[in-house]
Amino acid sequence: MLFFALSIFLSAFLLFQIQPMIGKFILPWFGGTPAVWSTAMLFFQVLLTGGYAYAYWLVKRPKQGWIHIALLGMTLALLTALGLAWPSPITPAADMRPVAANFPVLDIFLLLTISVGLPYFVLASNGPLMQAWFSRIFPEQSYARLYALSNVGSLFGLLAYPILVEPSLTLFQQGWAWSGGLILFVLVAGILSYRARNENGAATQASTAEKPSGALRVLWIILSGTASLFLLSVTNQVSQEVAVIPFLWIVPLAVYLLSFIFAFSDSRWYDRRVYALLFSITSLAMLWTLVNASSLNVIVQIAIYNLLLFLASMICHGELYRLRPHADHLTSFYLMVSLGGAAGGIFVNLIAPFIFTGYWEFYLGWLMTMILLVVMLWPRFMSQVRLQARAINLSFLAGVLLLSFGLNRYENALFVERNFYGVIRVRELDENADTMIHGMTVHGIQYLADRARPTTYYVEDSGVGLLLLNHPQRGQNLRVGVLGLGVGTLATYAEEGDVHRYYEINPVVIRLAEGEGGYFTFLNDSKAEISVVAGDARISLEQELAAGENQNFDVLVLDTFSSDSIPVHLVTKEAFALYLDHLAPDGVIAAHISNRHLDLRPVFWQLAQEFGLEIVQVDRLVSSDGNGFPSNWVLMTRNATLLEIPAIKSHSTSFEGYTTSIKLWTDDYSNLFQILK
Repeated sequence: MLFFALSIFLSAFLLFQIQPMIGKFILPWFGGTPAVWSTAMLFFQVLLTGGYAYAYWLVKRPKQGWIHIALLGMTLALLTALGLAWPSPITPAADMRPVAANFPVLDIFLLLTISVGLPYFVLASNGPLMQAWFSRIFPEQSYARLYALSNVGSLFGLLAYPILVEPSLTLFQQGWAWSGGLILFVLVAGILSYRARNENGAATQASTAEKPSGALRVLWIILSGTASLFLLSVTNQVSQEVAVIPFLWIVPLAVYLLSFIFAFSDSRWYDRRVYALLFSITSLAMLWTLVNASSLNVIVQIAIYNLLLFLASMICHGELYRLRPHADHLTSFYLMVSLGGAAGGIFVNLIAPFIFTGYWEFYLGWLMTMILLVVMLWPRFMSQVRLQARAINLSFLAGVLLLSFGLNRYENALFVERNFYGVIRVRELDENADTMIHGMTVHGIQYLADRARPTTYYVEDSGVGLLLLNHPQRGQNLRVGVLGLGVGTLATYAEEGDVHRYYEINPVVIRLAEGEGGYFTFLNDSKAEISVVAGDARISLEQELAAGENQNFDVLVLDTFSSDSIPVHLVTKEAFALYLDHLAPDGVIAAHISNRHLDLRPVFWQLAQEFGLEIVQVDRLVSSDGNGFPSNWVLMTRNATLLEIPAIKSHSTSFEGYTTSIKLWTDDYSNLFQILK
């Protein structure tokens, strides 16, 4: 029994260590967008289904122990080969980074398959396989507690990552440590497989337990799928509101696992009526949160989102526990549960972006949970599994149609498109101006009667406006680099002979800024030589440097931090070293740090100290005529005289005497909770 418990705990622990680890590793390769995590989650859900299907198949085979020993051996061989070729056995080499892609889901799947596919598959199959073998050896014991132990291991592995692993080890060290844990697991699983080497599946085939009906299997899938859909939609909501970092990904997943532990430990943890009441009350709190999102403290928002997720997951998993089968049909049960999880992931990642113009799947998950409660509490449906499944299926279809043809048509926009990187809308402010909005962040406004007028955060008395108007190189072939295109407003500052080079990862933004639909003409009207580089800015700059194409920018504008979800990999020590390599000796870095939830001053102050740069802050309030937005910019340079220009100095605030306890951010460690407003 000790070996069974150790095997199940180890596999669950390693499964949920690898998810944030590899997710963080590939995040910068795809622009730091929240969709990277949800796509990785989909990959793991699909592979989990594959592992459960393998266990379902294996327990009916003769010599099943020998078959599993062979698979374990293949896993060790692959781990060894990759360890010789890569920095660690599970962290791909840099030459595997993909080029820019409009829909990177396949690229992420390919990377994850090569790096962690086989180990994850083996670990995923371990829980149901070992519980099935355990039930045969100890038929008087319940497997449900082993399932709860598996979820405890998962939760422990997940929480250990941000608390213990990430702050202590580099990503490559994490890869080697994880690989060592996998070797230990293979040894334990190998011992148990050797004990089952002559198992022929007769116990399953001779089972006298009632076979689960088709309707019951469908209900298992529905319950699991609803919880999965809610998990991913809440994760998207939280990531869009704050930032794309592993810790924020981990919180909803930890809440989800906690519901599994409670639901499968003892039925006394779950009472339909109590959870129906709690879910209803929290739904009202959620409605209040959505209405007041712009002013509400971010910690309160995260807490309410995750409380709603916990209650929804407890409802789904509590009903799953009530409907669990006899141990003889255990692997079938787990297979259906994993199919539901994968179905939820497929809907959120592959279907919702094409049928919804916003993140409406969150509302669909809420609706499905409410329908589940109604069906489970309605006396007519309580013992009618077939009616329950049919009613919930019809409700799902009705919900999809309602959201697709309801909220989609309700969009008050000239243009709306959702892709891997988010939702982009173009709206008419009035008859004289169009605006581009990404999520809740305005990325530019152009006045139809005055198209050359800089607007929003980029007006003439903003930090970047003052810099571009008063730079000593103005009118002398100024070279400007911009990370983040928006609608291209900064192109209005260009003079003849200037060069403006924009780096943008979202193809929809590029199309609109270059004139699609006729909404924005800043780029087309500019006097500068304009070039737009598609793809992640950091990767593009690295590739240019490797090719000997130093851009020698006089001004490098970092305009990727104003949205609610910031790409952390663009503000690390390694990223800044790259920016300085592309900066002219007397160049200036202008970073736009206006943000509702995050105070980025400590981060840039630390970077300035690390690289010996002079730094000032330029804050702008709304002018009396209401032109432009309030904005916060920091200007950084090796040449202090550039910050002494009277027009800039009169608007700037010195960092003299400024101190902070925040650590310098690197690619291996960052904690955004230190700078929450």
